[in-house]
Amino acid sequence: MSQFETPLFTGLLEHMKKHPIQFHIPGHKKGAGMDPEFRDFIGENALSIDLINIGPLDDLHHPKGIIKRAQELAAEAFGADYTFFSVQGTSGAIMAMVMSVAGPGDKIIVPRNVHKSVMSAIVFSGATPIFIHPEIDKELGISHGITPESVEKALKQHPDAKGVLVINPTYFGIAGDLKKIVEISHSYHVPVLVDEAHGAHIHFHEDLPLSAMQAGADMSATSVHKLGGSLTQSSILNVREGLVSAKHVQAILSMLMTTSTSYLLLASLDVARKRLATQGRELIEKAIQLAEKTRRQINEIPYLYCVGKEILGTEATYHYDPTKLIISVKELGLTGYDVEKWLREMYNIEVELSDLYNILCIITPGDTERETDALVHALRHLSEQFRHQAARGAKPKVLLPDIPALALTPRDAFYAETEVVPFEKSVGRIIAEFIMVYPPGIPIFIPGEIITQENLNYIKKNLEVGLPVQGPEDDTLQTLRVIKEHKPIR
Repeated sequence: MSQFETPLFTGLLEHMKKHPIQFHIPGHKKGAGMDPEFRDFIGENALSIDLINIGPLDDLHHPKGIIKRAQELAAEAFGADYTFFSVQGTSGAIMAMVMSVAGPGDKIIVPRNVHKSVMSAIVFSGATPIFIHPEIDKELGISHGITPESVEKALKQHPDAKGVLVINPTYFGIAGDLKKIVEISHSYHVPVLVDEAHGAHIHFHEDLPLSAMQAGADMSATSVHKLGGSLTQSSILNVREGLVSAKHVQAILSMLMTTSTSYLLLASLDVARKRLATQGRELIEKAIQLAEKTRRQINEIPYLYCVGKEILGTEATYHYDPTKLIISVKELGLTGYDVEKWLREMYNIEVELSDLYNILCIITPGDTERETDALVHALRHLSEQFRHQAARGAKPKVLLPDIPALALTPRDAFYAETEVVPFEKSVGRIIAEFIMVYPPGIPIFIPGEIITQENLNYIKKNLEVGLPVQGPEDDTLQTLRVIKEHKPIR
């Protein structure tokens, strides 16, 4: 196989050039049946390959032709035995990973700072999560990875676990010692599942953290659209056979995925793989150098701090991705959300995420010094404008969410008989819904956990500064849905 091939994209182009008469969906028929303004904006080329799984174009659910070939090329590029394309994003791929190893009553070992898709899969599967506390960075107010030591401890206590899930790297670009975690898990014959949503590029440069497949993991859900150059919502699921069955994984993924698969998304995965495999190292090297230059410039600005290699040194901070710019703004007496809004309103700059203490900016091969110079200029202005607040002295105390006790499995709690109670009177009750700050989508509460005052305070703090707290049915958070208590009859 040649990584310069693009069998899927090329196949679509060849089909388009034949100008077939279409009596199949999509109903817009190459844009002819679509709103003209939208058609003109999107363009006829894109609409001409917005097709469906007709014979010449293969079928993602049972690939035998151009999709099969494209997935084989991707497997070779990412070092997997099998690679499956997902048009349900990495969330769909993560759910397929979890549900392919864990069923009702099965245990699965997961970090507490997992994405909501992991917990959704646990609810669907009926599995019981065994939580590992991630390492907490009390200066930055963020969670890092889990340590090999904590995985070993969890497996000793739960040797019947059906899987260990690891985030590699985290949303903030921090990676633990994944290779060691894999070795420990495999010594118990337990497969390792990797949430690699923020690591599509790491496989292609030696100065970045090891990818899941390089570390010997059994499965990885990888967001090619995030940092690999494909269209939003396109992702891949990499599989190494042995402790898991690729056919079973494919069957689960097929159950979760639409049958009306987008060929625009699939083609974008095909061409993104080609670019990563043939030019990835060169492109990523440029992004790293640009990020490092930007990091140095930001660290020259008073009251701002952009995290670098000094964060390394523990097993939870074993490696990091320098293309992620974690910028701490707390010394300016501002929240990350304040800064996100200020950058948007003053400079038309959008960041990846903000939290109570930081903003996160990502540098990719799509960036140039034009964009990073604009960011640095804006941050200099920010520091100058708000330095009077920094001069007041004490750094703000970092507030972090508690990890509540799990009283019921998430599935049992989600489907239990419930009632609605006032937010302030919910302490001690068992919650029946998710509450998270998104992005990054890490739950503060999951169904089945006992509500704590500490976490209610954390939720209120996020709401006060305007951060997006999501999940509960009552989006005003005046009330929460909890497990109904049956009081004794007197």
